[in-house]
Amino acid sequence: MKTAVSIPDQVFADAERLAKRLKRSRSRLYAEALAEYVARHAPDEVTDALNQACDAASGSEDRFATAAGRRVLRKSKW
Repeated sequence: MKTAVSIPDQVFADAERLAKRLKRSRSRLYAEALAEYVARHAPDEVTDALNQACDAASGSEDRFATAAGRRVLRKSKW
């Protein structure tokens, strides 16, 4: 989909340099940046995706790994 947006000149210049350095088109750079921004601001979707991945990967429960994971998560700042 094509769209038009206004951005500050400095942001545009920075994005141009980054696109060239990464060898990506401006459109691809903006699309990836916007997708990342949306993902960061939709934590429920990220949590759901992680839960689905964990459910798919869990064949047999490893009690040691489960306990270790819980200890790490309790110590982590959310």
